[in-house]
Amino acid sequence: MKIEKNTIVSLRYKLSDAQNNIIEEPDTLMVYLHGGYAGTFPKIESVLDGKDIGFETTVQLEPQDAFGEYDPNLLKIEPRERFPEPLEIGMQFEGVPEEESTEEIEAAEADEVDDEDDQESDTLIYTVTDLADQQVVLDGNHPLAGMALRFWLQVEDVRQATDDEIANQHPQNEDGFGMDLADDDDLDDLDLSGTGQRDQGPRTLH
Repeated sequence: MKIEKNTIVSLRYKLSDAQNNIIEEPDTLMVYLHGGYAGTFPKIESVLDGKDIGFETTVQLEPQDAFGEYDPNLLKIEPRERFPEPLEIGMQFEGVPEEESTEEIEAAEADEVDDEDDQESDTLIYTVTDLADQQVVLDGNHPLAGMALRFWLQVEDVRQATDDEIANQHPQNEDGFGMDLADDDDLDDLDLSGTGQRDQGPRTLH
């Protein structure tokens, strides 16, 4: 069966930088729904479209095709007293939008049709990249932003997606091949209530 829209694709992959330094080489297969459902980068989908089981290739993605260019405006310095202790480099916190005016709050309350997906799209993850006695350096860029990436891919399996998988836009019982593309919004304040340390390492292919 060939890869086409609404097929479930299982891949082996290896992720390297442009100098072939390995970033990630998992033992498990990555599985995604093919056909423009944001299961992987569009350029990878384009290369895989119409291919069969056993197809193998290497694809290089420039930053604009992957996690975007590095945005220095997403680098922030905050007072350390705002953060819980112990605080370590690599910890991550969710950012929240800037404080809204009364008019904006009333407008938002009058328009409560926004779903959770829309709300999540406004959230940015900040990573602690440096610590001082009184200050914390935070980076809202994706860890792989600004990097050219090289993917080695091998197609292990292709099958027709079920109706439920198509409706849910991801494979059943799989996290998918989601790339967690970075949000472009610049957020000023950190929501430190209810946020904890997230998994370490790049939020890339899990």
